[in-house]
Amino acid sequence: MKLSGNTILITGGSSGIGLALAKRFMMLGNQVIISGRSAEKLNRIKNEIPGIATFCGDLSEKENLLQLQKFIQDEFPHLNILINNAGIQYNYRLNEERDILAKIDYELACNLNAPIKLTSLLLPFLENQDHSAIVNVSSALFMAPKKSAPVYCASKAALHNFTQSLRYQLEESKVEVHEIIPALIDTPMTAGRGKSKLSPDKLVDEFLDNFKAGKEESFIGKTKLLRMLLRVAPRKAQSLLKDA
Repeated sequence: MKLSGNTILITGGSSGIGLALAKRFMMLGNQVIISGRSAEKLNRIKNEIPGIATFCGDLSEKENLLQLQKFIQDEFPHLNILINNAGIQYNYRLNEERDILAKIDYELACNLNAPIKLTSLLLPFLENQDHSAIVNVSSALFMAPKKSAPVYCASKAALHNFTQSLRYQLEESKVEVHEIIPALIDTPMTAGRGKSKLSPDKLVDEFLDNFKAGKEESFIGKTKLLRMLLRVAPRKAQSLLKDA
């Protein structure tokens, strides 16, 4: 996939991985649109990065998804890359969390339902372009889940499977389907969790090399080792992240 001259939508683009991707793609000469829930953060980014476009809305809500679709249709009909990056992780025990139903609903809505729905809504735009791509950001936790985040892990496993199925559906089209599978990345979502985190910029470096080469799955950082270990010592691999 070419790295310049694209029109790119990045969800969850106001911090962490999404913002790092947005900055790099802007530097490479692309039109970038980021979505996020905080108008304050988005306005600050617009002031810092001339030319970037923003959309404010919680994509777990149907109304905001439809508004984003209309925004793209009206302002950026030549969209050719969608990066589904937005996500949220709650850590809790199912038998102890007081607000359990709301948290389950929100994690699944953000991490799974939103990227599936947004992909479906924007696919007609992507299919109209000569070169286009969908990039879903999953997690190493789909391979080896951790005890403290059962719903997050389940949502990322489902997103991984959706990405594979989508790739099958689009294999005869002009739309490439990619997946970023990160290790623990130093972002606001992972604050206070784990050690030896990879920087978002390092993730972007690895992903862009793979993206340019047409590699469909980008195992980032230690996920490459985890994938190998799952083949030769699956029990050991599963135990590594259990208490992360």
